[in-house]
Amino acid sequence: MDFKASHAKVEALTAPKNVVIVGASDRPGNWALRAHRNLKQYEFPGKIYLMNPARDEVLGEKCYRDFASLPEAPDHLLVVVPAKAVPALLEQGAAAGARSATVFSSGFGEAYDEAGAELGKKLRAVIAKTGLGVSGPNCMGNICKPARFVTMTEDRRLDMRPGEVALVGQSGGVMIFVNAGLEERGMSARYIITSGNEAGLHVADYVVFFANDPELKVILVYVEAVADPVEFQEACRYARSKGKSVIALKLGQSEAGRSAAMAHTGSLAGSVAAFDALAADAGVIRADTLDDAVELAELLTHTGAPKGRRLGAVTLSGAYRGLLLDAAERNGLEFPALAPQTLEKLNKVLGVGSLISNPIDGGFGVLQSADAYKACIEALHDDPGVDMVLLQEAIPRAPGLTRGENYIRIANEYAAKSSKPICYVTLASHGQSDYSRDLRHTVPHVSFLQEANKALRAIASAARRGEAEAVAAAPVAALQAAPALATALRERARRESASFALDEAESKALLAAYGVPVSRERVARTKAEAVAAAETIGFAVVLKAVSAQLLHKSDVGAVMLNLASAGAVEAAWDSIEANLAAHDFTGKIEGMLVGEMVKGGLELVLGLHRDPEAGVVVMAGSGGVLLELFKDVAFAAPPMTREKARDLISRTKAARLIEGYRGSAKLDLDAMADALVGLGRLAVDLGDVIESIDVNPFVLLKKGGAALDGLVVARGLADNG
Repeated sequence: MDFKASHAKVEALTAPKNVVIVGASDRPGNWALRAHRNLKQYEFPGKIYLMNPARDEVLGEKCYRDFASLPEAPDHLLVVVPAKAVPALLEQGAAAGARSATVFSSGFGEAYDEAGAELGKKLRAVIAKTGLGVSGPNCMGNICKPARFVTMTEDRRLDMRPGEVALVGQSGGVMIFVNAGLEERGMSARYIITSGNEAGLHVADYVVFFANDPELKVILVYVEAVADPVEFQEACRYARSKGKSVIALKLGQSEAGRSAAMAHTGSLAGSVAAFDALAADAGVIRADTLDDAVELAELLTHTGAPKGRRLGAVTLSGAYRGLLLDAAERNGLEFPALAPQTLEKLNKVLGVGSLISNPIDGGFGVLQSADAYKACIEALHDDPGVDMVLLQEAIPRAPGLTRGENYIRIANEYAAKSSKPICYVTLASHGQSDYSRDLRHTVPHVSFLQEANKALRAIASAARRGEAEAVAAAPVAALQAAPALATALRERARRESASFALDEAESKALLAAYGVPVSRERVARTKAEAVAAAETIGFAVVLKAVSAQLLHKSDVGAVMLNLASAGAVEAAWDSIEANLAAHDFTGKIEGMLVGEMVKGGLELVLGLHRDPEAGVVVMAGSGGVLLELFKDVAFAAPPMTREKARDLISRTKAARLIEGYRGSAKLDLDAMADALVGLGRLAVDLGDVIESIDVNPFVLLKKGGAALDGLVVARGLADNG
């Protein structure tokens, strides 16, 4: 990704020298009129020109017929004209000197519009040709407070204080509501960009620009689909290298949500699980809801993320202490026992002997004096087993709560010099007042999170980012030459125009070439060969029909298990042939696969999944019948390391079984991790070829493991050149 080019284009968009409103009109309520009003009322310092080929005057101001008649070269084009006219208009504007544009017009492929989609392609081609920095089409304008440049068609009066948060998203409505949530909490967005269909600038381009702004701490993005997953990762990593936190709201957590994304921006949204894999590697924190996004913004703007999941807390009631403990368990956090030296400090201050536990109940005398309050904060902060300190207090919404305000100022003063984040957590969510927001601005070093579970969910998400970044930073093994089987598969894909499957023997051979262990097996062409293979492998064995057209062999009786003798193998051969005939199977049978009957162990699933947005991701979890019942799977983006593989597995319930659950034997986690590393390498070598790989079950044993079944589905590349 060209960071300099991205920055230059967004810079031109967010701080232009002048604005030309193309399609200017005085029709009440139209977007051109509303944008013109906001440019005026927020005192944009540059010239504002109106342009309409059919008008000489609009709103009592001179209106120009074309770019040639303008008194100076256009810089930014604000486009509110029918979709068909937009491509030519942008081309003309760029030729006249324009550097950027905001395209409000829609009709470029939203709502499954095929004709519009073709027009969208034409628009993208014009933008690429001209080099314009374009937000939209199908957007609601932007708010760029440093330049006092407001084209967003928002009627509500805006707080123009430039804050420490930047917002960018494909939905103008979402951006408005997130901004309202921030303002309610006393925060202010420095930039609000509605990126629309992203025919020109993408979220990644804006993230790069925001990363270079020293005043920003948090970048909050709303994405319906990521246009280029590689660029998105690069931009977010760049932002993290600049010390910015990136929070993502992602549409598409359900099939209905993905359909809504397609209808809204013409984007093909992928699964949120695959997006999480992509985002985790880049240090992005995904928020499930707008409320969660606001909570995370509050935390990360003022105190930053904790370095771990261990909390220390001072509460004002025993009941609230219980709420915190419940929320911690629900969100994978903990309140560890305090260190002896911490207890000693607290005993000196509170004088309650061995009654002190974490969280600390305020009834023990925490509030007896300002000195006691500060001493408790300091004791928790200095405890080596605590990563973050939580305090209970709602920021006052009116004068009169002197004690509360004083204690908040004490905590803020201490937090300004502390090495661990300190935040307040309330029992329930509540609104703010002008008084509380003004007070909030005077104590910038502490966070004010609302409602125990929501607050601890935000803390856990922030802590998870650190874990994921550490995993992603692990060195990846040096690239090796692709195995011959991989090269052969690529060549075949280049000859095919449609997706195709490998049979089980071919699939397992490819897996084995990448270090994924498979069970001992041979392909037999005759019953006699099958018996000989079984005797070599050793009874009992499994017999399966081998055919690329048999994707679900058990459904048609093409699998026979626990064959303990030569006679059983022969009988099974006949049964499989009869079953295939009964199901009118007409595909080509390559023979029968004779494999060892692996008993015991834990059935897992692993594989590769192609997401329409994130690309190929690695998958692992509970296999066998549990896969469909519980859907206990997790995803990670390739390449894989042992550290990332272990992290992936730890995010499944199967991890507890692998560790040895309720007295069961501990299984070979390293064997599972190595298999995932092999799959990651396969994804890197054949990422454009693989449609999916399903290894189910992969049986994990006390020593080693083996793929008992495997299916590789490849994409035909002939139509792609």
